[in-house]
Amino acid sequence: MSLDFEGQREGEKVLFVFRRHLSVTWRGFLWLLACLALGILALVMWPGNGLAIGIFFGLLALGGVIYGYTYMLWYFTMYVVTNERVRVVLQKGVFKQKVTDLGLEKVDSVTLSRTGLWSHLLGYGTILIQTIVGDLTISNVSRPKSVYNRLQNAVDKYKGPKNEQVHQ
Repeated sequence: MSLDFEGQREGEKVLFVFRRHLSVTWRGFLWLLACLALGILALVMWPGNGLAIGIFFGLLALGGVIYGYTYMLWYFTMYVVTNERVRVVLQKGVFKQKVTDLGLEKVDSVTLSRTGLWSHLLGYGTILIQTIVGDLTISNVSRPKSVYNRLQNAVDKYKGPKNEQVHQ
């Protein structure tokens, strides 16, 4: 399977793509549940009333739009790792996107951290990519061990074998 993206250089190959864990959409999900609960409350308070049915569906639609927005932000935010760079595509709003490239030659180290019960139960963690010019922290990464290993392998492969001095 060959993956291509806009701005891809000649000879550049996509190694893998990863996203943050779906749990980052939890606020939108809570809004959806709150709107559903308020809609059900309206149906219970005014049973058989056409206005209550309208309120229910209106609140359900509002909750769906809010959750859809958080899901869209999650879906269109991605991290593309190629044999040359890490491309970060951050969806900041419906019409706002930020794209950043980090060359693999600039990567000094990659660190994985997982803290707390939820990160272990739900399977997410934080990847820290350290460079000379600064750090790139990617929180709530889904399948963090796999991403860490694949990212570390990409950096090691790009930099090649270390020059070892032979002592005579």
